[in-house]
Amino acid sequence: MNTALEGFPHAAMRRKDREIVDRLEIDAIIHSATVMHLAMSDNDVPFLVPLFYAYDGQAIFFHSAHAGTKMEILKRNNKVCFEISVDHGVIESEQACDFEARHRTVIGFGSASFIEDEAEKTSALDLIVARFSDKKFDYPKAAVNRTAVIKIEIESIKGKRHGF
Repeated sequence: MNTALEGFPHAAMRRKDREIVDRLEIDAIIHSATVMHLAMSDNDVPFLVPLFYAYDGQAIFFHSAHAGTKMEILKRNNKVCFEISVDHGVIESEQACDFEARHRTVIGFGSASFIEDEAEKTSALDLIVARFSDKKFDYPKAAVNRTAVIKIEIESIKGKRHGF
């Protein structure tokens, strides 16, 4: 996984003092949030959705119904951008135009693929459920079959912090 963004749609970070380059800090942000925003594109039209997710240190996983706009877009274009952010707040100023956002944010690019293998799907679902519960669950075969599980292979990632 690359932390450089060559070939991706934005340049190097302008404010180097806000850039997070430590992979442990990037991973900590990913692990501490519960919702990510997933951006996709279809015929040059952007589409953005919030999702629960899991992260195994290399890839991000989420689940979905098999039908819907998100799934149709991913079938046509598996290139995605994701955003995960924590510690939101406002840094006030004496000047109205000098207010700033307090945050720690990770933005990444990757390729989404549909997991078809039942054992892999179950493993990914266990990762997602573990984010919200200590309970262990058995998944009925019918439920696993009607659930799509998507894996995002992270190709590039970087972080930014401000207000800390």
